[in-house]
Amino acid sequence: MSSDHPSPAGAAAPSPSVAPARPAVPSDHAILQMRDITKTFPGVKALQDVNLTVRRGEVHAICGENGAGKSTLMNVLSGVYPHGSYDGEITFEGELCDFRTIRDSEARGIVIIHQELALSPYLSVAENIFLGNEQASAGVIDWNRTNSEAAKLLARVGLDIHPDTKVKDLGVGRQQLVEIAKALSKRVKLLILDEPTAALNDEDSEHLLTLMRQLRDQGISMIMISHKLNEIAAIADSTTVIRDGRTIETLDMHGPEPVSEDHIIRLMVGRSLENRFPDHEPSVGEEVLRVEDWTVHHPIDVERKVVDGASLTVRRGEIVGLAGLMGAGRTELAMSIFGRSYGHNISGRLYKNGTEIHARTVSEAIEHGIAYATEDRKRYGLNLIQDIKRNIASAALGKISRLGVVDRSAEARVAEGYRKDMRIKTPSVDAVVGQLSGGNQQKVVLSKWIYTDPDVLILDEPTRGIDVGAKFEIYQIINALAEAGKAVLVISSELPELLGICDRIYAMSQGRLTGEVPRAEATQERLMHFMTMDKEGASR
Repeated sequence: MSSDHPSPAGAAAPSPSVAPARPAVPSDHAILQMRDITKTFPGVKALQDVNLTVRRGEVHAICGENGAGKSTLMNVLSGVYPHGSYDGEITFEGELCDFRTIRDSEARGIVIIHQELALSPYLSVAENIFLGNEQASAGVIDWNRTNSEAAKLLARVGLDIHPDTKVKDLGVGRQQLVEIAKALSKRVKLLILDEPTAALNDEDSEHLLTLMRQLRDQGISMIMISHKLNEIAAIADSTTVIRDGRTIETLDMHGPEPVSEDHIIRLMVGRSLENRFPDHEPSVGEEVLRVEDWTVHHPIDVERKVVDGASLTVRRGEIVGLAGLMGAGRTELAMSIFGRSYGHNISGRLYKNGTEIHARTVSEAIEHGIAYATEDRKRYGLNLIQDIKRNIASAALGKISRLGVVDRSAEARVAEGYRKDMRIKTPSVDAVVGQLSGGNQQKVVLSKWIYTDPDVLILDEPTRGIDVGAKFEIYQIINALAEAGKAVLVISSELPELLGICDRIYAMSQGRLTGEVPRAEATQERLMHFMTMDKEGASR
């Protein structure tokens, strides 16, 4: 991963400013009603008799565990799953609707922005905004009008860029705003945002929430799918919880009784998670991995150091955390250790069990017992169009091959074992990975690397984009790895997560390791102090 697009920030997101109480909108002012929605896939009932009512001019949050059916419900609403492929009724602005395509729903003013943004990187911002809705006369695009109208929309979402700017030159936060500008160009009445802040840093997330408040005040209704309960508390007027494909409850976030995160969690997972981190009693052994004076230069700007003289150790049975703000160099450090898969002019020494090793390629790193689970599982961690069994076996094909031929029966047996042990929710290991929920995809990634039987596992953002119930299961897997004697290095953007699962935590700032804190002495404030140090050792 290029440090021009570093991993999201290492700091825990501050609680967004809480939205002021708003007067309840009468229930008869509903803009949308979905009644008894049932959607079945082969072998799986994804939705069963789901009901959802969204009032005019409100932000309505939908939350639930991965695989609960949230995105499926929105795909029904937006026409991705056409009328006739599900049971139930959709009423929008008082009229019964049969959406057979996305264009049908957009024509009524319903626009969905998916978690995976649907922008063309090599087209300009203006071209993306009006793609499929070109500003043309007699078949000829009016570029002056295109750019002029795009500029007005960009101003409306608070984005100060030229309409000619290529999308590839924008960060994820700005691309999200371009998607919203595109929705506004379609005269949106109901805007659906699927995990809108999942890939954003704190500043971009707060800006997006502020924009959502402004759009709500302009009369635009919104549905937000999110796992971030603090953001739901900050922005939502109502929250519907879905569990196992069923509607559990709709909460009035501004009612007489405050809605706690713990209450939402109980509704989501069907049980109380009094402690969001499982108990962990470390049994730390001898040193397994030692990195000394590790320096990495940027692959394009070769004069710039993205990792500068870093030294760290991880011991057997130990879970070590790595904290840092955006651009600190955490992912760059991890990837460069893992077979030099990132960076230029890498120097320093790598020791395994006290002996210096050379891991110049990913294959050599794997041979030395080092595994790296990437922060971007969809792009780098999985083959989304392949099935579960091939993904799990892919990093250690030699274990189930003879003379270069893969034993497919052995492959299936191995995958089935991990499906049961890791509790991957799927009817079969023949299921395509791209159809799994985020939490189950993450379990496939971990299964793949555990199958290589590594001594060192580097887990980069292992719980990003997954719900609290699935997070708890991932934490249990990490604990089990440590208890089995593995050395585990965890990179996370959430300080409470690092404090909850790690035995020791390093902090990183501007490419340098600036502090090392044992579990007993670690606090968010102390870690943040180290994470904001400049190269002279002063806090920024």
